[in-house]
Amino acid sequence: MGAVSALEKLVPVVLAFGCGVVFARRKVVPAESSKVFADYAFLFAVPCFLFGNIYASDLGALFDWRAIAGYATAAGAAVVLTGAIAAATGVRDPRGVALRIMAAVQVNTAYFAVPVFIMLYGNAAPIFPVLLFQVCVLSLVVISIMELGRPDRPGGPARRLGSAVTASLLTPVVIACNAGILLNLLSVRVPGVVLDGFAFVGDSASPVALFALGLHLGGSGLNLRGTTREEMWIIAFKCVALPLITYAVCHHLFGVDGDWLGYLVLIAAMPAPQNLFIFAQRYDVGVDLSASLVVKSSLVALLLLPLWTQWAAQVS
Repeated sequence: MGAVSALEKLVPVVLAFGCGVVFARRKVVPAESSKVFADYAFLFAVPCFLFGNIYASDLGALFDWRAIAGYATAAGAAVVLTGAIAAATGVRDPRGVALRIMAAVQVNTAYFAVPVFIMLYGNAAPIFPVLLFQVCVLSLVVISIMELGRPDRPGGPARRLGSAVTASLLTPVVIACNAGILLNLLSVRVPGVVLDGFAFVGDSASPVALFALGLHLGGSGLNLRGTTREEMWIIAFKCVALPLITYAVCHHLFGVDGDWLGYLVLIAAMPAPQNLFIFAQRYDVGVDLSASLVVKSSLVALLLLPLWTQWAAQVS
């Protein structure tokens, strides 16, 4: 197993993204329509994917609370470090800081980690606790900041914060995760035909979101030689620093070892999440930066994948 094998597993990702780029450049599909596709993924397809998968999972077998607490602590430390670096480099808009935190701390679970884990371990079960933590905690914080910073939010700070938190809790992604957990824990039977419908729509989340990203980049262009210093430090933090922080915190502070330590290090080494671009499109902040970070961090993560895989095997 190596980078070539990993790339073979990601051929559908390359196909969906590449077609978006080609269609936009040849003007087969207008590049500005990328927001429509991104909204479809964010508001409908991704929630369907999350609900169906969380509802059908064995939650009791998925959670090692010491491992999850260690990962959450590592992510919290990374959030503080990333926010401080962003502020030190001149980012003053809270939404801009939140976007950079999301790029440097959250990981691409559904579209990158899942195929990698299936390839390495035969299943993607270890990813779901991290996925829940990201959606129900990290994404909730980011969405609250994004909603709070919207110029059309009326009233004073307290009212705006309350409206932002309420809006974030009512976001389809958060509702879908919470509903999946609740119905799973209560053993509520959801008809098979309904779950099949969620699966049908959810299966479109990844290709549609990647197609939207390709459309956007096909219209705006992607210059690897023109990578900025800001992009470099965010990608370096995401693909190198975060896995090291995760290892140090989980192993030395929480005593996590064995398979879970390897899982968490490898998860942390995944690239910036696809939802980064969807959030940026949704709230009209840092769209070009987010699109560039998603693609470039994916390329770097793919190149580093054999090294992190070998290290994860050694620490397990």
